[in-house]
Amino acid sequence: MMKNDVQNSTVMVGLTNPKSPSNVGAVMRAAGCYGVNEVIYTGQRYQQAAKFSTDTKNISQQIPLTPVESLISNKDENVEVVCVELVEGATPLPLFEHPRNALYILGPEDGSISQKLVDEADHVVYIPTKGCMNLAATVNVVLYDRLAKSEHLDISNELIKQSRDTNNKIKVKNNN
Repeated sequence: MMKNDVQNSTVMVGLTNPKSPSNVGAVMRAAGCYGVNEVIYTGQRYQQAAKFSTDTKNISQQIPLTPVESLISNKDENVEVVCVELVEGATPLPLFEHPRNALYILGPEDGSISQKLVDEADHVVYIPTKGCMNLAATVNVVLYDRLAKSEHLDISNELIKQSRDTNNKIKVKNNN
């Protein structure tokens, strides 16, 4: 499988009427970990529950979390829409080649992406699990898959030092 060149790319996550502030907070944390440019969402449920946010790393101060009327009507033309949903006929995520510029759209915790969005998407993928995963877990898996398939994967100890908790000084024995 060809590695994806995702450096200097646009990566957005679109949430369809999310209801859980804990999941949106966890999505924001994943967005920060994986270099997402923006998270957008439709619906009113999240805004009503946002005061209970669990964005423990305050990523929403660095990455926009923007309410929108439509997830795809204002996207740049060079951004490909990727719906992530358990949909018959979808591509399994392990076989999917991520576009350089992507808007990943995910359904709500208690529902699915609309047929209209699926019909308008450039790609539809699913994670081949037994049963469905929660919203934040799905975002993490999709963004990790994108990172793992990237040509610009940083596997340095410097990244580890910058990313880990300040109390973590653990090293692998005999590994300088």
